Amino acid sequence: MATLSIGIDRAGGLPLSAQIYGSIRHAIESGQLAAGARLPSWSDLAAQLGVSRGTVRAAYERLIDEQFAVGLGAAGTRVVARPSPATAGWSPESPPLPQLFNDFSTAPLAFQMGVPSQDAFPFKLWSRIQARAARRAASAPVGYPDPRGDPELRQEIASYLAVSRGLLCSPSQVFVTAGFAGALNLAIRGLRIEGKQAWMEEPGFPLTRTALGLAGMTVAGVPVDTEGLDVERGIRIAPAAALAVVTPGQQAPLGMTMSLARRLSLLDWAERHDAWVVEDDYLGELQLRGRAAPALASLDRNARVLHVGTFSKTISPALRLGFLVVPQPLARGFGDVAACLSPAPAASVQHAVTEFMHDGHFLRHLRRMKRLYAGRQEALVRCLKELGSESIDVQGSAGMTVVAALAQAGVSDIDIASRARVFGLAPVPLSPWYTTDPSRQGLLLGVTNLDERTLAANCSRLLEVVRGRH
Repeated sequence: MATLSIGIDRAGGLPLSAQIYGSIRHAIESGQLAAGARLPSWSDLAAQLGVSRGTVRAAYERLIDEQFAVGLGAAGTRVVARPSPATAGWSPESPPLPQLFNDFSTAPLAFQMGVPSQDAFPFKLWSRIQARAARRAASAPVGYPDPRGDPELRQEIASYLAVSRGLLCSPSQVFVTAGFAGALNLAIRGLRIEGKQAWMEEPGFPLTRTALGLAGMTVAGVPVDTEGLDVERGIRIAPAAALAVVTPGQQAPLGMTMSLARRLSLLDWAERHDAWVVEDDYLGELQLRGRAAPALASLDRNARVLHVGTFSKTISPALRLGFLVVPQPLARGFGDVAACLSPAPAASVQHAVTEFMHDGHFLRHLRRMKRLYAGRQEALVRCLKELGSESIDVQGSAGMTVVAALAQAGVSDIDIASRARVFGLAPVPLSPWYTTDPSRQGLLLGVTNLDERTLAANCSRLLEVVRGRH
């Protein structure tokens, strides 16, 4: 029979049965009590510790319930054989997709792309809205929420798309998702095209390429030119493709808008080949020059286009909130997929965004951000040109970024981006956006979080890194 040394703190706040349980469990996990060892009887241990038999019994029953021990009747209570505990301690992990994400939940750095302005967001207003949304969600009837998304938010999104993107749809076609990734996952599963071939713009967003690959799809890079995706090249490169993922409003990362001729050609291809088009409208209405072109889905008459949008660039990526608009004939089937595999995010987040949109704050915020980002973009281009660097060739503005090619041969944009982070700068290397021509070296410079007071210093420091002096 095992000999146990158990200390009891009668003045402590922890129940005596829990203290006995914890001591015996620790002895088992540390190896002090071997598998098969017989524990003292309830009576013996109770007498030894000066507690009631019921207290010991409660501790033993918990050990048995959690499979640390087994009751064998007359044979007593014995320790169960368990796997050896892991010896490796916790160590800091590198982030997933390190070529895209250096860190999470940190303040944005200069030149970082993909995040909205930190200094110009209406935090006080948003905090009040979030508080009301949290109270509303907490007092809601206990039950499962609609997996397709809150009906009021779906109505607001449908109304917004009609006004800003020229896309007429009913709320029944709108699915609220966990950001772009959730929308793409829902689209692939709802269309049941796992394992098939997909077109993707070349260059194109690395996360999208990785996501398609994880879904078992073979990704074919289709070049873009000044008119957007080259549909004819795509047909020659991958004639059996079942899907095309495009950014027609503002191509990511180069920024051109897909021409009407190419849009019609792409829709014709999808209809003739029984294929699908996912429109990644990643910037929505945030067209910094003029009015944004209507959504590709607004031209779709044959129910082949699925429209994806998010609030990551317009409100905050921390929301993890996006939406997918599917053709009406697909809505019922997609509802089943959402219910089983991809339900909408938490109700409180949805309620907050609903109020933000319904009360007009969202569109006012977008108008302010367009003016702000356009000014910061102009300031960045002007600063780089004034510095007159021979090492960077500013090739133009693309969405909320500036695209700069590296003039010097033999340099690595990935290495430059890594070294720049030491100085609090976060340019994005261009080469990982290519699959067929990774020799294209350049930098994508986000403008949303630039401070014009430190802009010249940051640009000078970046150019020093590019020249290899840091």
